[in-house]
Amino acid sequence: MKSYHSSGSFRPFEALKGLLKSKATEPVAAFDDPPEGAGRQPSRTAAFRDTESEEELFRTAMADVIPIDKRNCVENSTDSVPPATWPQDPDVEAMLQLKRLVDCGEGFIVAQTPEYMEGTGYGVHPEIAKRLHRGDYSIQAHIDLHGYSAAAAHEAFDRFLNESISAGRRAILIVHGRGLSSPSKPVLKSSVYEWLTRGPWRKWILAFTSARLVDGGAGATYVLLRKHPLTRSKRKKKHKKCHKGIAPND
Repeated sequence: MKSYHSSGSFRPFEALKGLLKSKATEPVAAFDDPPEGAGRQPSRTAAFRDTESEEELFRTAMADVIPIDKRNCVENSTDSVPPATWPQDPDVEAMLQLKRLVDCGEGFIVAQTPEYMEGTGYGVHPEIAKRLHRGDYSIQAHIDLHGYSAAAAHEAFDRFLNESISAGRRAILIVHGRGLSSPSKPVLKSSVYEWLTRGPWRKWILAFTSARLVDGGAGATYVLLRKHPLTRSKRKKKHKKCHKGIAPND
């Protein structure tokens, strides 16, 4: 039995090294190159372009789709539909309106509240009162009766109207407050109504209305004064003019 001793000259992988070296010098075919003799095949992109276009593919995919009837559509585009017409939750919209009302008074109309008061003199068209409330007449003077007792307020009221008539004023403002703290009804506000409709000053009153929010709202009253007091004789003449269709000039 022979025995082999390692003498440093035994190299079993010497031939493998040469084989690997020879293989490295051979050309390697590209991944996409066809086998020799098979001819060149078109690429996937070229084949896609040659068979169907993108538009054709889309039409094929959408062939079974049924268009929605536009008469039953709701447009939500901000370009075609104003925000005010967008469908909204009624409860959410009500809360938004309430918030705008509390924060800035938006949507509050004095004339639509129980606190609103209005009146016209004899033979005066109701439209005059509407115009007065809208602010069509420039307010020339005002008086604030806050803090007055009923008696003191009456004296101040009489003095103010006398001064206004003497100065030729036509539109004035009387601030009396809403009287919400009164146990039964607003004291000063109710008194002003009485003085305008039943007192000696009523012959000077063309119209009166609660003021707009900018001037105190239901806590103040616009008053439109006549140029001359309406006496009984003038009242009869006015009645005849109105009966004949002639507009009286106050």
